Amino acid sequence: MRINKFISHNTKYSRREADELIKNSKVKVGNKIISDLSYQVQDKDKIYLHGRFVHRKNEFTVLVYHKQKGELVTKRDDRGRKTIYDNLSKRYHHFLPVGRLDFTSTGLILLTDSPNVATVLMDSNLERVYYLKIKGFVTDAMIEAMKNGLIAEDATKGAHEKSKITSMEFKPFVDFKIIKNSPTYSKLKVTISEGKNRELRRFFGYFDAEVSDLKRVEFGGVSLDTLKEGKHRFLTKSEYHSLHTYMDIIEKRSSKD
Repeated sequence: MRINKFISHNTKYSRREADELIKNSKVKVGNKIISDLSYQVQDKDKIYLHGRFVHRKNEFTVLVYHKQKGELVTKRDDRGRKTIYDNLSKRYHHFLPVGRLDFTSTGLILLTDSPNVATVLMDSNLERVYYLKIKGFVTDAMIEAMKNGLIAEDATKGAHEKSKITSMEFKPFVDFKIIKNSPTYSKLKVTISEGKNRELRRFFGYFDAEVSDLKRVEFGGVSLDTLKEGKHRFLTKSEYHSLHTYMDIIEKRSSKD
């Protein structure tokens, strides 16, 4: 495992911050200051940061939170708007969210005390399941794009006004079900394997269909079930087991790179 990844996995620092610590001679392997940013940590290595031994972190905690409409997925807001952390005990304020849901969206947010777990899950192709409501019909063109994917040169409709992303490639949906299809509004259940910026709002915005409601109900096999809005729970034993298994697979794959 690369040295910056080892540090981010086992401490509060990000990989970028770890690189800076290495450049500033704050990291040792045994008694030797390490300066090689590409150094691969071995099982026998003892890593020290600021002179303190870095314990290998094998355990992590994950929370499932049911985000309410009108909450931001951020630590603080310069406009004083409510965030998900306002509903969480201070003991969880250092937990990192796995991805985002925008201000008006609701549903499942995973939070973890492990930066490595957060990064792996955000970058994963684990399935995300959503219920959404759009204005107008679900058209044949939408169905075709959900089945086969879409490259949108202009994917600005549905995006945040400050977003600099203008085009986007959408992979085929893993699954979708049209629950209601009418000229006023339509309801769908969709499953995707990406977590791009406002992906679903941009996808339907490309077809001039505004998403009026969006709720995430599942991420990587972890479901909201009966969890009420504004409440949280820990992963179950079986959910932790599945996540540990997935992390082990990613770790072994990464070690071969």
